Amino acid sequence: MQHAADAPRPGDLVVARNRKYDGTAHWVVPGRYLGSDEFGHWMFQGTNEFISRPGAALYTESDAILLIPFTGDWVATFYDEAHPERVELYIDLAIELAWRRIRPDVVEFHIIDMDLDVVRTQARGLYVDDEDEFAQHRIELAYPDELCTRMESACADLVTAVAGANAPFDGRDAAWFTLGRTSPSL
Repeated sequence: MQHAADAPRPGDLVVARNRKYDGTAHWVVPGRYLGSDEFGHWMFQGTNEFISRPGAALYTESDAILLIPFTGDWVATFYDEAHPERVELYIDLAIELAWRRIRPDVVEFHIIDMDLDVVRTQARGLYVDDEDEFAQHRIELAYPDELCTRMESACADLVTAVAGANAPFDGRDAAWFTLGRTSPSL
């Protein structure tokens, strides 16, 4: 349960901390909270931000917008045309989405990454990625069957929503990119 004091405010630095089902660290990505709409919270992740995970660290080469839905088992990252691999959209299936304020202007956002990803690139179009990793972790990390069914169903629903350009995958990220690029930084 999220406490009102932990809720992000426009301009807050947001540190997204992803971990795997067994608690091991995954990606850490900073960004700036922009606001919310009827679908969820929107965060700007600018070019040249330092991001890392165990075994990898880099500076981003394009702007991105992260959508954290009010409901649902996923987070979506929209990329601009400068993405080096021409990724347009990357949706991580995830559980236990939670906010935690750690300083007056800094909030952490936590998720458990459930491996499955819905991806759209200029080269390949729309596809589901990491089904092999999901199958492997289902056994190795003992994912409960009910959770697996929930993730597979959410994944299928997301593919349908993206393919149909249904909200929030209907181009509304463009306005959030504009806001992120024109709003003053922290």
